[in-house]
Amino acid sequence: MPSAVRLIRSPALADAAEYAYAATAPAGARLIFLAGSCPLDANGSTVGVGDYAAQAAQCIANMRTALAEAGAEITDVLSTRVLVASSKQADLVAAWGTVRDAFGTHDVPSTLLGVTVLGYDDQLVEVEAVAAVVEP
Repeated sequence: MPSAVRLIRSPALADAAEYAYAATAPAGARLIFLAGSCPLDANGSTVGVGDYAAQAAQCIANMRTALAEAGAEITDVLSTRVLVASSKQADLVAAWGTVRDAFGTHDVPSTLLGVTVLGYDDQLVEVEAVAAVVEP
């Protein structure tokens, strides 16, 4: 099923080749608000301890599962917020690269933030998302 999400770019803004500046969904779309996806395995253990990219990959895997349970997929995501427990830009870039690659050409608007600490032991990355689907 084609995505209801339309990505918006503006020639009046700097070219953000890695993401669109805005996204819309049509009237009547069902919005899905995902809690922050964490780098936890099915047993609740933090994966990829010390590895920003590995934790970002687990966050995306968990996000895909939550989306599927809600009747959506990654191309239905309207926006993301990527939280990285670091003050080093290289760590943020490592997590962001994994998230960006997971979305491929569906380069949704996203905010990348360095934060002091996240909720689980050894957690370095968390990914929040909002999605939209049109019911058949």
